[in-house]
Amino acid sequence: MLKEERQAYIIHQINLHNKVLSSDLSVQLNVSEDTIRRDLNELAENGQVLKVYGGALSKSFQFPFQDGNVYAKESKKEIARKSISLIQNGMTVLVGGGTTVIELARIIPEDIQCTFFTISPLVALELAEKENIEVISIGGKLSRNTNIVTGAQVINELSEIKVDLCILGTNSLSIDDGITDSDWEVVQIKRAMIKCSHKVAILSIAEKLNSNQKMKVAPLRDVSFLVTDLTPDHPSLKEFAKTIKVI
Repeated sequence: MLKEERQAYIIHQINLHNKVLSSDLSVQLNVSEDTIRRDLNELAENGQVLKVYGGALSKSFQFPFQDGNVYAKESKKEIARKSISLIQNGMTVLVGGGTTVIELARIIPEDIQCTFFTISPLVALELAEKENIEVISIGGKLSRNTNIVTGAQVINELSEIKVDLCILGTNSLSIDDGITDSDWEVVQIKRAMIKCSHKVAILSIAEKLNSNQKMKVAPLRDVSFLVTDLTPDHPSLKEFAKTIKVI
């Protein structure tokens, strides 16, 4: 594989999953980790990715938040519009982080009266613009890799609440393995979020469906709703619709 092809693959994986590990890319591309590191350094120098220890991040994670760097932005806006139907007056809602959830926070109608808990400072700031929404930010160590709070403190706080609905973005979702991720700290936080929620909605662009990461968050049976940029009758959603409600 030519260097240009290899780097195009790396950029796509970063855009799709927000974060990549050098060790994973080395296996996927069948090249040495030194080769991957050189590629990531070059991409970072060109301003295409953010280099971090052990891998790289999408530029959408760069603070302050930059809309122009958001991958599949229109698809994420469509998912956000569909997700509004899940939120009703009087609900207590727990939301994660990520660009799709930020899009949702921006378009929540002004007349909806709800309490929102969130692990994302960026989402909290968007929600705070809504006059009728009470926003409770869960505290903990801010992860620079994900822009959400992580750690034991977050898990302890989540164990003390019960919410009507949890809304999560996802790294990967499949029929057999359910929700999976590549970050161990994020896995622990998402597990705690799901555990304290009556219902769970997963927001996912089509490209992330039927894909897998190394670490399992929860089986598909723990998901109540799947919201995608596809129409509910799309062939690729047929198997998902047997288990969960597809929007």
